Amino acid sequence: MRRTIRGFVIAIVLPSALLFSSCATVPITGREQIRLVPEETLLSASRQQYSQMMAEVDTIETTADARMVQEVGTRIAAAVEDFLKEQGMTQRFEWEFNLVDSPEMNAWAMPGGKIAIYRGLLEITDTPPRLAAVMGHEVAHVVAGHGSERLSQGLLTQMGGMALSAALSNRPDQTRALWMQAYGLGAQVGVLLPYSRLHEREADRLGMIFMAMAGYDPHAALDVWTRMAERGTGPGVPAFLSTHPTDEQRIRDIRSYLPEALQYYRPRR
Repeated sequence: MRRTIRGFVIAIVLPSALLFSSCATVPITGREQIRLVPEETLLSASRQQYSQMMAEVDTIETTADARMVQEVGTRIAAAVEDFLKEQGMTQRFEWEFNLVDSPEMNAWAMPGGKIAIYRGLLEITDTPPRLAAVMGHEVAHVVAGHGSERLSQGLLTQMGGMALSAALSNRPDQTRALWMQAYGLGAQVGVLLPYSRLHEREADRLGMIFMAMAGYDPHAALDVWTRMAERGTGPGVPAFLSTHPTDEQRIRDIRSYLPEALQYYRPRR
């Protein structure tokens, strides 16, 4: 009986208390979410994990493609930060954009703006506007705190609301697995675990707005996802398409987001 009561307290009372003390709101969409992990703790863990993962892959630094990744990422990040400041939103970022030398069609992001784009993805995102569609999507995951939200949910459901610092000390292996899952990273580099459909749709919507803020035509997003869908199904399908029920549904969603995104579009001269 005592164990049952304790489980009830963890399942109901603790999440309720944390809900009131750790609520956040996603910019533009206004969706409320729970983020339990302090920003500095999250950034510190992100730096360590990102450095470790970058040490396990080869990066490309001096080519035109690498410069495009840097320029597009920096331009979108700057536009987003300006927008957030205008809205009175304070959020700390440590942007970093790397091109990974791998044929995988993949990309991922960590807290604070640690973003990796894989060389294989440039077969489809071969121009700045097309790359901006994917980069905007990854920046959106960062700004919307999707990984932090999923990590918080994991800490609640799998560790009874344990703080991340305590989890790292007491259950390091389980916490590492939880961290990788929260940020969509598989046990092996290049394996992408899908975010929830809610998070993916939100990242698609915000990503189009963010690329538009940076002066990239959001119509390019429709072009990118259509080109990805044309790759078909099977082992060669881009990882991005694994997170939605159908290619057609995602493209319909992208099309429906265009009018809103175009309101933020100011072409650069």
